[in-house]
Amino acid sequence: MNRQFRYFWLGCIITSLSWAFVVYYSLSTQEPNTQPIPHEGYSNFHQRLRFHPKNPGFRHVDLDSPDFQERDERFHGRRRKDGIRNEVLNERNRPNKNDETDQGANDIGLIKNAKDQITREEGYHLYAFNQLISDRLGFHRAIPDTRHQFCTTKHYGPNLPPASIVVCFYNEAWSALLRTIHSVIDRTPKELLHEIVLVDDFSNLDHLKDKLEQYIDAHLPLVRLHRTTKREGLMRARTFGADHATGEVLVFLDSHCEVNRNWLEPLVSRIAEDKRHVVIPIIDIVSSDTFEYQASPLVRGGFNWGMHFRWDQIPDKDLKTKADYVNPVRSPTMAGGLFAIDREYFTYLGKYDQGMDVWGGENLEISFRIWQCGGTLEIIPCSRVGHIFRKRRPYGSPRGEDTMTKNSLRVAHVWMDDYKEYYFRVRPDAKIKAYGDISSRVELRKRLGCKPFKWYLDNVYPEQTLPDEQGHAPVAANQQIFAHPKHTPVKLGQLKHRESGMCVISTKEIHSKGALLKLGPCYDGRQKTSQVWTETDTHEFMLADLLCLDTEGSRRGRAFPRLMKCHFEKGSQEWKWMGEEHNHLYNPASGKCMAVITEEGEKYMSMEICSEDSNMEFEFVR
Repeated sequence: MNRQFRYFWLGCIITSLSWAFVVYYSLSTQEPNTQPIPHEGYSNFHQRLRFHPKNPGFRHVDLDSPDFQERDERFHGRRRKDGIRNEVLNERNRPNKNDETDQGANDIGLIKNAKDQITREEGYHLYAFNQLISDRLGFHRAIPDTRHQFCTTKHYGPNLPPASIVVCFYNEAWSALLRTIHSVIDRTPKELLHEIVLVDDFSNLDHLKDKLEQYIDAHLPLVRLHRTTKREGLMRARTFGADHATGEVLVFLDSHCEVNRNWLEPLVSRIAEDKRHVVIPIIDIVSSDTFEYQASPLVRGGFNWGMHFRWDQIPDKDLKTKADYVNPVRSPTMAGGLFAIDREYFTYLGKYDQGMDVWGGENLEISFRIWQCGGTLEIIPCSRVGHIFRKRRPYGSPRGEDTMTKNSLRVAHVWMDDYKEYYFRVRPDAKIKAYGDISSRVELRKRLGCKPFKWYLDNVYPEQTLPDEQGHAPVAANQQIFAHPKHTPVKLGQLKHRESGMCVISTKEIHSKGALLKLGPCYDGRQKTSQVWTETDTHEFMLADLLCLDTEGSRRGRAFPRLMKCHFEKGSQEWKWMGEEHNHLYNPASGKCMAVITEEGEKYMSMEICSEDSNMEFEFVR
């Protein structure tokens, strides 16, 4: 045999033996009854393996332990940031200094091949979020501790009521659903976690059938999976789950959440003081495009006369001292997806309206009912739960009905008395629409001795304003318009394509929203102002300080950057320099880089899989 090949085969044998020894040693040093969690539960992006107890109850991952922090940095490229403080946030949203993480590697959403592209596109179609990033994150990840700093000084009693966590889902993504469950297990004290009641509302995706049951049997002994026999919708599915729960407190969560540090103790502690307290965590934002976990400000729930939920500024009179920023805050309504309530009180109040269908209006119905029938609805600032805020709802009614209108009509006719006429000023078309039999809910209101809706407006929501004859209502009293924080320019100049020496310009006027981008001659003098880009400290690219570089444009089946109104919420308008020479413009939301393509004789900007191609190389020039 040729000497060269002989050494090659000898090297292969030595390498194989070395790997065999490493695997044997690793397995032999594990505690008994351990087995690897299926690989899809963890980040395939970095190809590492963790171990999980086979069935010794359940294991809590200590997110503060040096071992977890080291592994999290190794898996996701994260660095722990102690003493972090964001001075941009005001007292309404001042984070805890002990922030866990800076959210991870910039390239976790990078599309590397056609398979990644398919995963991403199918995820948006099925779930309305970036499944590629969700899958790569796995089931466990560190997230920033977004609580106010004063929350760390709060202490809760030793005998708090244990909770049943009720999670209903319909055709949810595997990684998002399991990350929801594991975040609850990872960040909830054992003595407070009675069970997790998982309700499948007649899903038809394969991974939510036998695969889910097998995973639960192997790894999640506290999870009780129940399935409906037909599509019930959110209200009936949640009632179905509550009827199977046995904990003293019910906590309802959506199936695409991540609970934060010490999230449950403040909720059950408040309920322990008075069973009539229905409590809500602050709902932090998990980006549907990048999965960045972002703190939400301290706001409360309201509604408009079209029967849509809205977030309202908290009146200044309720925030006079620093302690007010961590004490319970009365809220006229709830968003609906996340709240906690005493299980017996939930039954006493009438659970959910079983005549409502699928989705919509149930949050206002239960909010009005809580207040009018003797309870209180409060936001608990020291409890934080992240929620994926999607830009659309990826499912509808099985029969195509307008369930939002039907459900809103049920709310109006049962709970709003003569004030329902203000709803009809906004929605005159709804007067003739059917809403089903409401006699049982009218009887419930009588039996509970509930107060009139005028009492609710006078005592709970006096800031609410009434619409005029045309259905237009002024902004609620004492409300302030949220202003985006000012962004600091870090670079200013023309964006030049290195290979061609040409500059990136708009295909239309610089103030034209939706305009595509192309290459053109680099101007000097006065004409140069129409080609000046500003890169901000939050990674937006603004042309002439008017519009932002965005990635949501498409034409002929391809994605093209375009100019859109700046929303300053990252996502499709976040751009980062990457590559060995930091000359590639990468958009984390799309997972692609900006490139130059030739079409119909013009050189347009397009979004392509990142590579070392010179068509992707850009630079700022003054």
